[in-house]
Amino acid sequence: MHLSILQSATPDTLLIPVVQNDNLSATLTELARTVRLPTSTLEADFKADAKDVLPIYQPDGRKTYLIGLGKAPGVNEWFRTFRKFFYDQKSRLPQHVGVDLRLYGPDALEGVVLGAYGGGYDLKLYQTDKPEGPAFYGENGQLSLLVNDPAAYTDALGRAEAIAQTQRQIMNLMNAPSNYKTPQTLADWAVTSGQQYGYAVRVLNKAQIVQEGLQALLAVNRGSDHEPVFIIAEYKPDNAPNAKKVGLVGKGITFDTGGISIKPSANMHLMKSDMGGAAAVLGTLEVAAKLKLPVHLIGIVPSTENMVDGSATRPGDVIGSYLGKTIEVIDTDAEGRIILADGLGYMVRNYGPDVLIDLATLTGSVIATLGYHAAGLFTNNDELAEALNRAGTQTGERVWRLPLWDVYAEDIRSDVADLKNFSGKPMAGAISAGKFLEVFTENHPAWAHLDIAGTAFGDTEFGSQKNGTGFGIRLLIDWLRTL
Repeated sequence: MHLSILQSATPDTLLIPVVQNDNLSATLTELARTVRLPTSTLEADFKADAKDVLPIYQPDGRKTYLIGLGKAPGVNEWFRTFRKFFYDQKSRLPQHVGVDLRLYGPDALEGVVLGAYGGGYDLKLYQTDKPEGPAFYGENGQLSLLVNDPAAYTDALGRAEAIAQTQRQIMNLMNAPSNYKTPQTLADWAVTSGQQYGYAVRVLNKAQIVQEGLQALLAVNRGSDHEPVFIIAEYKPDNAPNAKKVGLVGKGITFDTGGISIKPSANMHLMKSDMGGAAAVLGTLEVAAKLKLPVHLIGIVPSTENMVDGSATRPGDVIGSYLGKTIEVIDTDAEGRIILADGLGYMVRNYGPDVLIDLATLTGSVIATLGYHAAGLFTNNDELAEALNRAGTQTGERVWRLPLWDVYAEDIRSDVADLKNFSGKPMAGAISAGKFLEVFTENHPAWAHLDIAGTAFGDTEFGSQKNGTGFGIRLLIDWLRTL
C-alpha cells in the first residue's frame, strides 16, 4: 500500500469522514451535491454517529462512503473508526482509495493512516492455506489523502507511517506463540532493528548475566530450558548533546506458567503476551530512532520464561538482586516485578536517566480496578504524571493514576529478607507491586510505573480471542515529543 498527500485525486472509492456537530445539517446539505443525493435522504439515513457508515453508489460506478465519527473525535477515535472500516471492508475495496480530509487537521490524518494500516492486520500468522490478500493492501494499493495544504500534513504522515509499521511488527511479536518466541527472539528483533535504524543494541547472554550479578532474573529463569537475555538498547540523537536522558524498562516474560504457584489452565495460553512491556519499550526505541527524536533514550528488557521444573524457584525461597537486596519469594507468579527489579537497578546504577519509566503486564489487580480501558500509572512526580496523562488523552492510550503512599510498604515487608514479592492480600495488588518496584529505583525523583496488564492484550476486530494491541508505543512517542 502506497500513501500520498494530494490536493485532488480521482480514486475508485472515496471516503468522506463526517463529525457530528452543530453544523451537521449544513455539512449534509453540502455533501448532498457531492454524493448526488437529496439532503433529506442523507439526513434520514446518516446521523454521523461514531462508526456509522453509509455506502453510496455513484452513476459512474464509483463508490462513496460517508463515515461517522461522533462528537469531538480525537486521534484515537479517528484511528479506531478507520481501522474498523478498513478491516471490515478490505476484501471489497479497490486498489485506489481516497479519504477527503480537507475539513480536518493533521491529527485526523494521523488517525486515518494508523487506521488504514491497522485495518490490514492479519492475525492468522501461521495459517497454511491463506487466500490471496486484498487488492488495496497489495503492492499496487494506493491511499490518497486529500488535503488543502499538503506541506502542513507531512510530519503527521511520516509519524503515523513510522508508528504503524513498527506497531504491526510488535503485534506480531505479541501474538506469536511461545514456541516461536523465546527470549532470544526478542533479542534478535532488537539487534536487527538497531542495525536498520542506527541505534546501539547490546545483549547479555546467561554467562554475562551471571557475571553482572542479575540474580533476580536468573532466579525466575531457573525452571526454563531457554536461557535468559538482558537487552540494552540505546538511541542517541545527532546534534543534540544536551538531550534529556530517558530510561525505559520493559518486562519480557515470553511465557508465564506462574511457576510453582501455577496458574489455572483456562487462560494460560494468553500468557504468550506477558512480554507486552518489553514490546512497548522495543517499539518505542525503534520509532524514536526512525523519527530522529531529540531525546537520549535507553531501553532495558530483562527477558525469560517462567516455567516449572525441579530447578524452579519455590515459594519461600530468598533470592538476590542486582542491587544486593534480598527478596523473599511468596508467589512465583509475581515474577514480573522480580525481573524488573534487576532491570530498574541496572538502569539507575549504570545510566542515571533524568526520567525513568517501566512498563509491564504486571497484575490482574489493575484489571479489576480499571478494566481494559486504561493502564495503571504510579508515580510520586506530579509533573510526570500530568505529562503522561496528557499523552494518554491525546493518543487514547489512557492512564489513570493510583497512589504510592508509604503505608502500602507494609504489604511487602518480609520477616526473613529485605522485602517480599507479594503481599498475600486479596486487595491493592497493583499498588503493592508498585511499592516493590519503587525500592529498586533508589528513590529516583522522576520514576513512573505503568501496569499495562489490561491494555496490552485485548479484544479487537482481528480475532475471537484477546490479542496484542501494541499499547504504549503511541503513548510514549507522544510524550517524548514534548521533552
